[in-house]
Amino acid sequence: MAAERLSPGDPNSFSRPDEVKVTHMELELDINFDTNILSGHVVLSVEKVNAEANSLILDSRDLTVSMVQDFETKQLLKFELGSSSTTFGEKLEIHFSGSQTIKQKIAVHYTTSPKSTALQWLSPEQTLGKKHPFLFSQCQAIHCRSLVPCQDTPSNKVTYEAKISAPHDLTVLMSAIRQGEPVQVGDKKTHSFHQPVLIPSYLLAVVAGDLQSRQIGPRSHVWAEPAMLDKAAYEFAETEAQLSAAEDVCGPYVWGVYDLLVLPPSFPFGGMENPCLTFVTPTVIAGDRSLVDVVAHEIAHSWTGNLVTNSNFEHFWLNEGFTVFVERKIIGRLHGEAFRHFAAIGGKTYLADTIESMGASNPLTSLMPDLTGIDPDDSFSTVPYEKGQAFLWYLEDLVGGSGEFDPFLKSYIANFQYRSIKTDDFVEYIKHYFQKTPAAEKLEQVDWKTWFHSPGMPPTFVNYDDSLAKACKVLCQRWSDWNEQGCLEPMSMSSDDLKTLSPAQIQEFLAQLLMGPPLSCQAIEKMQQLYSFNGIQNAEIKFRWLRLCLKAQFKEVIPLAVEFATSQGRMKYCRPIFRDLYNWEVARPAALDAYEKVKDQWMYVCAYTVGKDLHVVQ
Repeated sequence: MAAERLSPGDPNSFSRPDEVKVTHMELELDINFDTNILSGHVVLSVEKVNAEANSLILDSRDLTVSMVQDFETKQLLKFELGSSSTTFGEKLEIHFSGSQTIKQKIAVHYTTSPKSTALQWLSPEQTLGKKHPFLFSQCQAIHCRSLVPCQDTPSNKVTYEAKISAPHDLTVLMSAIRQGEPVQVGDKKTHSFHQPVLIPSYLLAVVAGDLQSRQIGPRSHVWAEPAMLDKAAYEFAETEAQLSAAEDVCGPYVWGVYDLLVLPPSFPFGGMENPCLTFVTPTVIAGDRSLVDVVAHEIAHSWTGNLVTNSNFEHFWLNEGFTVFVERKIIGRLHGEAFRHFAAIGGKTYLADTIESMGASNPLTSLMPDLTGIDPDDSFSTVPYEKGQAFLWYLEDLVGGSGEFDPFLKSYIANFQYRSIKTDDFVEYIKHYFQKTPAAEKLEQVDWKTWFHSPGMPPTFVNYDDSLAKACKVLCQRWSDWNEQGCLEPMSMSSDDLKTLSPAQIQEFLAQLLMGPPLSCQAIEKMQQLYSFNGIQNAEIKFRWLRLCLKAQFKEVIPLAVEFATSQGRMKYCRPIFRDLYNWEVARPAALDAYEKVKDQWMYVCAYTVGKDLHVVQ
């Protein structure tokens, strides 16, 4: 029997903002590190879209709701919490008191669960400083419902205020503007925040820990544990230049503050575009600013995703595809157009590897997958990122290049800002924008159906400038040829090979080798002897190197791969490494054993997805 969609607008949400929508949230929560729960209440400002509606439907997951009141009259309101759904949580339905008022305020008193999928609780031993506990959230895709009862769908946006109480020696930050100084009462301090710009629920974020800040620009600070602060301030010193380049591409930055927060290693993503406070993994701190394109990506989200938002996660490419496209526009502005093209070539290689591992006929490799009955976490991959940006670059080329497409991009953002849209809205708008230009006829010839709904690689790519990729191809071919010769012929490679290559070019060299036949163990040993990859600090290079060794079934690398995959919780690294270990029968026991030891230290989304990859989670 086919799964049913939870609501007409979003297959992953019970809520019905088309009937009654939440417009503003006022949170008052206390952080308790002894019990690993948040407790307090949220006041929801709601507005009836359908004047006849008699209830408000919210999403909830593992929340204990103790009381619901009409905030103005204090009258208790009847509510029902539905039976648990392992995928989507529980439906919380709150009945109005009979009032026909269009706008109301409802207070929901509740506590979170220690197993909240949105929250990661770290003991002092799990932090860099080893002295204080740490809490951080990750609400994307549908985890906000385990932090606060809400309409957990990107189709609805809200503003919010918050007062968060935490131990007095910890700093609290949110995806909002800090308001005044914290107020201390007893051994706790209350921190106040205000987010005046509309956001979807997945952008609600909170963190509490031993954090200090350093100013890195006129509108930016970097936050980190004290021992990490100097490294972080150096690594992200170019943030203002990236912001300015993004404004050149997208228009004015409306969020006021752009701060960065370096999280502990268990953070599951490279970055998370929480407004006013981008979360960043420490794995991007390479010491040479070679991986700060992650910040360009999160900055781009300030427009694509945060301002213009996908209405549900079937349209996630509108978020990530546009953001990768804009990220590379920023790179082009700062470093030259050849670097933009080179980044796209790397993305194409990464996409091909992803689709090969997922299966070219896997429906989740479509740009617009059907997520009925499917947790968006299960669909997460590079597909909406790289397939989406390839589509946008194809359209840019089709309409006449960046000179024609850049003004459209600004117009698109200005037209849809503060709104949540579907793919059809984008298609309709681009056709309307170019309707009186020579591009109109070309757009009519686009095979929209294949681009959006066919699995596998995109139907076409533009011809990227490969000037920066040529050196990678040449070195890759030399190693491939030597490998095919059985490593018997005199080799032409030397320890000087990498001296003229940038870190990004070394990544691409290894990525191209990964796409070819396995190297022999002899070739792996020689490569390590010449290039000393085992000791490299750049996480992107180390990731590809370890995968290359595992593909060659080089037994000596198993402990190094396990150590790398368990030393952090970034899914981009953990999932492929654990899959590679699992798929090699010799390494499988090490993978399963390592997972059991580390899973409770990871955030839910990483433990869940890696567990599914290892076939130990259903």
